[in-house]
Amino acid sequence: MEKVTSSEKQTKKLGEEIASRLRGGDILCLSGELGAGKTTLVKGLALGLGIKKEITSPTFALLNIYEVKKGDIKRLIHIDTYRLKNEEELLDIGAEDYLGADGTVCVVEWPEKIEGLLKNKKIKTIRLEHSPGGRKIILN
Repeated sequence: MEKVTSSEKQTKKLGEEIASRLRGGDILCLSGELGAGKTTLVKGLALGLGIKKEITSPTFALLNIYEVKKGDIKRLIHIDTYRLKNEEELLDIGAEDYLGADGTVCVVEWPEKIEGLLKNKKIKTIRLEHSPGGRKIILN
């Protein structure tokens, strides 16, 4: 499925719609160049999951955890591997424990940097691209 959004508000709204279809154990991999709207989409996902806290990119922390109380989802894990040197850095902070875990939705920005950790995991991919008039968002 392919969608085009022309504003941050529309991108967040799409994130909310996607969140309504998420289940515990889901791993969403978001790819796209800098400024393509990955974190904006995560903000919409969080809204759709009922998270009221401000969502910020965990570029320096690598991983942010948000508590959720919606259906079988208990937490949203937001991982940003942009500054990651190697997969071991994520292993050191326990990220592997969350990937595919019951009650957890993981969203990974820049997933190509941790392909080894995602191997044999059931993932859903979303590609965000700059497009005339906004962003093109491709959901697989």
